[in-house]
Amino acid sequence: MSIKVTFLGTGTSQGVPLVACECEVCSSDDSRDKRLRSSILIETEKTRLIIDTGPDFRYQLLREKIKRLDAVVYTHEHKDHIAGLDEVKAFNFINKMRMPVYATKNVEKALHREFAYIFSEEKYPGIPEIDITNFDEEPFYVGDILLQPINVLHYKMQVKGFRVNDFAYITDANFIAENEKNKLKDLNVLVLNSLRREPHVSHFTFEEAIELVKELKPRKAYFTHISHQLGLHENVSKELPSNIELAVDGLQLII
Repeated sequence: MSIKVTFLGTGTSQGVPLVACECEVCSSDDSRDKRLRSSILIETEKTRLIIDTGPDFRYQLLREKIKRLDAVVYTHEHKDHIAGLDEVKAFNFINKMRMPVYATKNVEKALHREFAYIFSEEKYPGIPEIDITNFDEEPFYVGDILLQPINVLHYKMQVKGFRVNDFAYITDANFIAENEKNKLKDLNVLVLNSLRREPHVSHFTFEEAIELVKELKPRKAYFTHISHQLGLHENVSKELPSNIELAVDGLQLII
């Protein structure tokens, strides 16, 4: 079974361009240097799921003309990955469904905190209607899509990456244990965060991401969760090995 992957956003928590920044990347006219907050859509003929709903979620849905959604899956609880959850109420109304949400217990706690009105005993008309299913280590199905969670560290925070068939998505990480790397062998496509060139407390740098790709040996790799500090897309692309590309917003892959 093949899957289609659409990059809804490939930027870091502040997006690119950064508000009020006048650097060459933020001032670039190249559409490839415009990056919304990181998120992907995975779909088969029967199932559509989104990994993470950041602050740009509404615009991403409109840009890609997404009219149906079967589930939301979360990597972790940071605001740039959960802030857009309210927008699922459109699917409640249009698709006449409650939205299945797959989250770790830590993410569920954050959703209760950030979206307290969703879980209130007194329901205000028109609030999002969701059903949360917890997951941790074990693979789980969303429709006909089997997701294998991958444990990674974002400084000290536990974050989930995911493997689907021969595709894997890792965002917001700067450490992957050896036993988890074993789950990332024999990939056709690996998506990996590559924030910037300078060391960062919770993200892989450009060089670290390249070295990890060399270690894991996927047939193809794409970098995401990119900041304006990495450089212009056109220039950075020339530095990459032939099997690695910078992902861009709207990029679609059939795997």
